[in-house]
Amino acid sequence: MKVGILALQGSFAEHGVVLDKIKQPFVLVKTKQDLEGLTHLIIPGGESTTLEKLLKKSGLWEELEKKIKKKELKFFGTCAGAIIFSKLGMDLQVERNGYGAQQNSFVEKLESEMFPELGGVFIRAPRFKVQKNSKILARMGNEPVLIEQDKFLTSSFHPELIGETRVHEYFLKK
Repeated sequence: MKVGILALQGSFAEHGVVLDKIKQPFVLVKTKQDLEGLTHLIIPGGESTTLEKLLKKSGLWEELEKKIKKKELKFFGTCAGAIIFSKLGMDLQVERNGYGAQQNSFVEKLESEMFPELGGVFIRAPRFKVQKNSKILARMGNEPVLIEQDKFLTSSFHPELIGETRVHEYFLKK
């Protein structure tokens, strides 16, 4: 297993802290060459418009599209990462800033049979419209906030910001 964290912008360092905590080696992905040999890729939260521009400018966007079509990688995206996946080919509809602006950020306990007592940080978080081929792993009230679909795992919240490791551990077992 070779794990990468997209490190162009956003909370990539915090994902690294979680992976260090569970003793999972990783590489920071900044170029197309950094994708070589990866089995798992984390795309962190951040600003999705900026992230998309950086991905396109670096040539990573086209490379990710190829890898998604070939189903070569397993992907985990938090917040902006989920928005990027919806544009790269994941069957997911998202509403950007679905829970409000930056000043409306909050921490919330979530409902999940798989991850009891799961908490999440919501910062300009997207809302998801679940597709038929998606499995909901966590909710906030009636809202799906952690979704699995094929080789994708997406969350509208940031487990990495509170040191939550179980979601990352689950992703790495995919």
